[in-house]
Amino acid sequence: LISTNLLLLMLFYSYKSSAVSSPLYSSSCQLQRQFHLNGMHKPGDVILGGLFKIHFFSVFPDLSFTSEPEQPTCHGFDILGFRQAQTMAFAIDEINRNSNLLPTVTLGYRLYDNCLQLGIGFRAALSLVSGKEEKIILQESCAGTPSVLGIVGESASTPSVAVSSVLGLYRVPMVSYFATCSCLSDRKKFPSFFRTIPSDAFQVRAVIQVLKHFDWTWAGLLVSDDDYGLHVARSFQSDLAQSGGGCLAYLEVLPWSNDPDELRRIVDVMRKSTARVVIVFAHESHMIDLMEEVVRQNVTGLQWIASEAWTSATAALQTPRLLLYLGGTLGIAIRRGEIPGLRDFLLQIHPDLHQNNSYGNNLVNQFWEYTFECRFAPPPAGWVEAGGALCTGQEDLENVETEFMDISNLRPEYNVYKAVYALAYALHDMLQCEPGRGPFSGHSCGSLQRLEPWQLVYYLEKVNFTTSFGDQVSFDENGDVLPIYDIMNWLWLPDGRAEVQSVGEVKRSPFKGEELTLDEDKIYWNFESKKPPRSVCSESCPPGTRMARKKGEPVCCFDCIPCSEGKINSMECTSCPDDFWSSPQRDHCVPKKTEFLSYQEPLGICLTATSLLGTFICAVVLGIFIYHRSTPIVRANNSELSFQLILSLKLCFLCSLLFIGRPQLWTCQLRHAAFGISFVLCVSCILVKTMVVLAVFQASKPGGGAKLKWFGAVQQRGTVFTLTSIQAAICAVWLVSSSPAPHKNTQYHNDKIVYECVVGSTVGFAVLLGYIGLLATLSFLLAFLARNLPDNFNEAKLITFSMLIFCAVWVAFVPAYISSPGKYADAVEVFAILASSFGLLVSLFGPKCYIILLRPEKNTKKAIMGRDPVS
Repeated sequence: LISTNLLLLMLFYSYKSSAVSSPLYSSSCQLQRQFHLNGMHKPGDVILGGLFKIHFFSVFPDLSFTSEPEQPTCHGFDILGFRQAQTMAFAIDEINRNSNLLPTVTLGYRLYDNCLQLGIGFRAALSLVSGKEEKIILQESCAGTPSVLGIVGESASTPSVAVSSVLGLYRVPMVSYFATCSCLSDRKKFPSFFRTIPSDAFQVRAVIQVLKHFDWTWAGLLVSDDDYGLHVARSFQSDLAQSGGGCLAYLEVLPWSNDPDELRRIVDVMRKSTARVVIVFAHESHMIDLMEEVVRQNVTGLQWIASEAWTSATAALQTPRLLLYLGGTLGIAIRRGEIPGLRDFLLQIHPDLHQNNSYGNNLVNQFWEYTFECRFAPPPAGWVEAGGALCTGQEDLENVETEFMDISNLRPEYNVYKAVYALAYALHDMLQCEPGRGPFSGHSCGSLQRLEPWQLVYYLEKVNFTTSFGDQVSFDENGDVLPIYDIMNWLWLPDGRAEVQSVGEVKRSPFKGEELTLDEDKIYWNFESKKPPRSVCSESCPPGTRMARKKGEPVCCFDCIPCSEGKINSMECTSCPDDFWSSPQRDHCVPKKTEFLSYQEPLGICLTATSLLGTFICAVVLGIFIYHRSTPIVRANNSELSFQLILSLKLCFLCSLLFIGRPQLWTCQLRHAAFGISFVLCVSCILVKTMVVLAVFQASKPGGGAKLKWFGAVQQRGTVFTLTSIQAAICAVWLVSSSPAPHKNTQYHNDKIVYECVVGSTVGFAVLLGYIGLLATLSFLLAFLARNLPDNFNEAKLITFSMLIFCAVWVAFVPAYISSPGKYADAVEVFAILASSFGLLVSLFGPKCYIILLRPEKNTKKAIMGRDPVS
């Protein structure tokens, strides 16, 4: 491309230098030669140029270097290219009749045929920017026929790159209606290039939007071997990777040379690939050659995606033979528009038999010959005469069925129309400039007497208008228009004909970005199922599995591996939140099961019932003792301490209920404090009772009566209170320093949350239990020493037995508690509380209730003192 640009620059330089003689030899400049170009001309105050494809091939003469080279000739009249040129003529005529747009300026035009040949198009562009006056007088104004202020063209990307590279040096604005290469968006290389057709960059994103809409993640890409195709290939791969929309199964470049071996290889790749979607960014000529090979190999079952270059292709691709393969094609098409009045303008086209019509060219005559298959006599210079009768000039276009008059599907023409109006609005804005407030140096403005193309570029960048069809036209910082495309579908009709219908659109909104709208009910699918095909390298992984990419293959090709527990599938297996776990199918997260010692489960129900039973028994025992409080057995066993002991046992039974149910902060803090204080109160009463028994025995000895004064009622209450207060102080310090708190434990089971109370301070919990154990041990030792006292009913024996049970239970509790997980630790502690409480209740009060209720004859002072014979 660089060497091509250098060659074109040299051509431009030699052309200009050949047109100007040295002032040492002449006072005027004279063109030595002129290019022979097909064109249309109309005078005006300001001239706009145009480059159109009116013939689609050319013949260059052989170079012998022994005679003057002949000019190339163009052949193959392109009636649609001629209609595009006529659209520009119509737009300029419409602007000249508009009193609100350029009211004081008349626009003219010079339109040239590029013959679909870069060299001819470049000659035409040089002719437009240099002027065509044969002689320029230097002594006067050094001015000849004014050059064009801007150019509408080119009709393809490659010639646009070449021509814009040169025009950009002189900041001559060029507004293309058909060049889509994203390379032209480079403002540094093409500073004066604009276009009214979206760039391939947006076309690529539009195709990706369609792929994502139908979940086609595995597709093949075919591109033409030119600037258009090669830039699309790079852009498509980059955008597809960034969007995460899928992968390319293959990328092939279609040769210009129509190499049958290369085409055979490409189609063979398509046939063997698992991709059911084929995207083609190429020209119609490429597709014709490609489809011949597709038919030969009978490659069916493909969904074709067409670029705008061949979406609205002519009948060459829409034959019944090819529709078997191309039916249902989806494509990106240039925005269709409506141009009111264009048909009437086209009907006014009329040839001038004497070659002096207002156009000053022979293109109209060539059109006439092509349309009516007649010939002029003599034929225009450089034109191969048509067969048939002579043209009379009386032929009527309205009575001829020709594609030229069908304006129901104006697409490139609509872009030409917008390009002309963009230049006109820019010129209008430039002429509205107030002197002294202009954007140029010294706040100057452009004037009609000395208009410069580079000044128009400034105003083109700021153009913003709305067409009569309702489309907004403005250019971004790269010269690209606000993009919009129609989505087309090739419908295969029952009679074998094809119809290209619009099924949606894709556009970029300034605020919402790219938007795709599709009417899927209208889409024709060329498959037995009449539904969109599946095109994936690997099917989506089922629930509970993750994708494992295959080494050396695209990311769309993968194996499915089951997710581990606690994870669900997406692109990768992802872990569930802390309070959730994977479902059995591994397809979503579900709340974890919760576990705690509940009132609803059998274990909780049994422990609750046992606790309430113990509380009830305590109440019954208390009632019995109150009712029989005057009997010797109640009075002999220190009734006040007995009542306190029964109440403390009742609290011990009730405190076990705090260990059942979902742990809360208050229950965690209260359960151990209530448990510790209740049992200390209980054991303190037993310890004082034991000490009183020993004191009474010692008092019965000579000189021991003075010892009883230390064990009066006040001293007994004070001792119980003091011992219990120490435990309360221990609990208070524990709760303040490191309080027990609820905890969600997931260490026992991954799929289950175990609610438990952590003790906070292990030292605090150990001191609480140690203090209870200390009092229990002391009571046991004292009772053991008093077990052989001579009384018939010696309570020291009962206390010894009860303390033995109590200590055995709590010694067994410690290892069981440590080794039990979750709710079972709470159950072990509740069981220890209930077992020790029942042990104390039964051991201390069982025999007494037995005597009171069943052996009242023993409830006498003599029997208690062992003086009444046992019956």
